[in-house]
Amino acid sequence: MDERKFRRIRFVQRHLVNPPAKALAWLGLTSGLVLLETTGRRSGRRRRTVVGMHVEGDTGWVIAEHGRRAGYVRNIEAHPEVRVRRRRRWIDARATLLPDDDAEARLRTFHRRSHEAAVHRFGTDPRTIRFDLTP
Repeated sequence: MDERKFRRIRFVQRHLVNPPAKALAWLGLTSGLVLLETTGRRSGRRRRTVVGMHVEGDTGWVIAEHGRRAGYVRNIEAHPEVRVRRRRRWIDARATLLPDDDAEARLRTFHRRSHEAAVHRFGTDPRTIRFDLTP
């Protein structure tokens, strides 16, 4: 992956796509998007980002488009206890990175073509993350 392309994608997501998506996720107006709250690996401060999550029972699945290059993924590696805001309420969860999981195959099980297309178009190193949601 070309470093310039990655930087352009990250800029667009961080400054143009994520702010309105965060607001919609906060209000519970988006299907499949949630707010993820991690603990900063160096600062210890709360960090929030919007991610596409597929939920099956008490398990949530996220495909991290940029793998370990994403700050929230590195935060999860350092502090796997997270919170997920879904349907206007916070849920405690434990996140686990699954490096051996086939992220492409997992993404197809979500049955969300637009999400799949976005990950294919903009993703640089897709990785699977499993979230064990506390009911």
